[in-house]
Parts: sequence; structure tokens; C-alpha cells
Amino acid sequence: MTATTSALPAAAAGSTGPISRLRWAVHDGLVVTKRNLLQIPRVPELLVFSTIQPVMFVLLFAFVFGGAIPIPGDPSPNAYREYLMAGIFVQTIAFNGAATGVGMADDMQKGLVDRFRSLPMARSAVLAGRTTSDLIRSVLIVVIMSVCGLLVGWRIETGFWSALFAYVLILAFGFAVSWVGAYIGLVVPNTEVANTAGFIWLFPLTFLSNAFVPLQGMPPWLQTIAIWNPVSSVVAAARELFGNPNPFVGDTFPEQHSILMSIGWIVVLLAIFAPLAIRRYRLTTSR
Repeated sequence: MTATTSALPAAAAGSTGPISRLRWAVHDGLVVTKRNLLQIPRVPELLVFSTIQPVMFVLLFAFVFGGAIPIPGDPSPNAYREYLMAGIFVQTIAFNGAATGVGMADDMQKGLVDRFRSLPMARSAVLAGRTTSDLIRSVLIVVIMSVCGLLVGWRIETGFWSALFAYVLILAFGFAVSWVGAYIGLVVPNTEVANTAGFIWLFPLTFLSNAFVPLQGMPPWLQTIAIWNPVSSVVAAARELFGNPNPFVGDTFPEQHSILMSIGWIVVLLAIFAPLAIRRYRLTTSR
């Protein structure tokens, strides 16, 4: 990386416009992304354990709860498995945001960011590289989960483009949550705290939603919170785009416009936490 980035000042010195700065920022971010991805073959346990958890969730929820939660109009266990998969997708991708925070805190704790600071690179590159590499890793995890889902009876009932849009929406939400994780990783003092802080807000966010059970069984005040939960919107949108059963849709705006709400939540999360994380990184590395 040092050899790659050392040539940047001479090339960038003659052009300091916004387009040139953006181009170099993208270049630096891709270099850091490559650096993070190269860690996977060197430490394969990271990928192995990050894929075991979602597979376990699929199998446990499909076979343990498959016959316990009936789907109106289709009492077969396979109906719940199709209802379940969108929730498993979104939960797993959201949990990857915690991994982003742990990775960011680890880089800070080891002093790697201090070495990055001495290089002529964009300040946003470290964060963009971390979130992008985690997004690429999420693609592989989603592929593995999809295969596992197909084996337990999940099916995509719509066309190719609708299914592709569902995957893009899920991954985009995971990318937005990764920026939340990156901000947490910069705020906390070490990886242990980052791991706890990353999951402490993700667990209620995912389980207080329509990911695994219908909202109608919750108390009215809890239903309202769950309806406006971004996870509920993304899960409902994925079910709609996959053509999976979702008979519990109410008449509120988030439930009736889940795709629009999902896009809105993704934009809001990125608009808030990407600038916050970059600003925090600049303050941290300027000390």
C-alpha cells in the first residue's frame, strides 16, 4: 500500500478540484478495501465463523419454529420457512455492522490508523475501505445463506429483477449499518467494548421487528415501535420482492410502502453516520 499511495501527491498536486479529490478518495478507498480483503485467506477463520452463524439461524428457526408459527392460508412448515428467510437475511447483514465496528476498533488499538495517517491518502479512505470490504464479504455470506435457504424449502416466487432488487436492498441496508458500526468502533476504547456496543443495539433492533414473528402478537405500543423499525421495513420489502408470504401487512404507511421506507432508512443512516464517522476519524487521527 505504501508504494501505491506514495505516488499520489505528485499526481494530485496539479489538480485539487472536487472531481480530482473524489477520484483520489475512491482510489484510496479501493486500496484499503483490497488490504482488508487480503486478510480473509490469511485468517480464514474470520469467514468460516461469520458464515456458520447465519446457517445455524436458518436451520434452528426453520426446523424449531417452522411448525410453531402458522401462516394464514398455508399451515405447512414450509410457509414459515419462506416467511423466515427475508428476516434471516436482514438480521445477518445487520449483524455484520457490529463486525465493522470491531475491525475499526482493532485497527485503532493496534496503531494501524496512525500509520495510515502518515500516508498521503484521503481521510475517508480507511472508513470507506472497511465498510466496502465488509459489504463484499456480506455478498458471499448472502450467497451461502441463499443456498441453505433453498435446501430447507425457501423459494423465490418472483422474477429475476425483483429478486436482484431485494438482494441489493438488503446489502445496501447492511452497508448503511456498517457505517454505524464504524462510528461505534471509533468512539469506543477497544475491541471488547466495540463487540458489546455493536450488538447491544442490534439485538433489540432485529428482534423487535417482523423478522421472525408477526407484529400482531405484540402489545399495541410495541407494535408502533416495530412498525417504524427500519429492519421491519427492509424485511417486508424483501418479502414482497421475493414473493414470499407476508399476510400480516397492516394499513400503516411503513407497512404499505415498505420499499420506499427501506430506501429512505438507508439514505438517512448513511446521511447521518457516514459524516459522523469521517468527522470522528479526523478528530481521532489529528491528536
